Amino acid sequence: MGPFIFRKEIILMYKKTIKYVDYDGNEREEDFYFNLSKAEIMEMQLSMNGGLSSYIQKIVSAQDVPTLSALFKDLVLKSYGEKSSDGRRFIKSKEISDSFEQTEAYSELFMELVADADAAAEFVNGIIPKDLSAKMSSFKNDVTDKDTGK
Repeated sequence: MGPFIFRKEIILMYKKTIKYVDYDGNEREEDFYFNLSKAEIMEMQLSMNGGLSSYIQKIVSAQDVPTLSALFKDLVLKSYGEKSSDGRRFIKSKEISDSFEQTEAYSELFMELVADADAAAEFVNGIIPKDLSAKMSSFKNDVTDKDTGK
């Protein structure tokens, strides 16, 4: 029997390379990192009627651009952070997200997300842990079954 190679690829964060011009007129290209942990996603899921995905679908269906814009801003700033040098932590704080929001890189990313549905979908899918969507669906079904007595 030949050798078996198992490759398990786990992406824990979304890396976005953004080109922008800084406030001194310098062209820059930098990598920025975004991530929502399972706990952060579950907190958002449980805090919205019908869950996060249902909330997003309602906004998109209603073509509620102001609310969708606010949601993107919230997702970008909640998911932005900096990796620790040892790779063990993804550091987030109000100060870190405020600092990012004050750059033209944030402006470029935000404009891309509100103008390009494919880029927005890629971003949202990139910041959510891959194994969480099935668990969230299962959890939602369990809660619904308990609420309806099934």
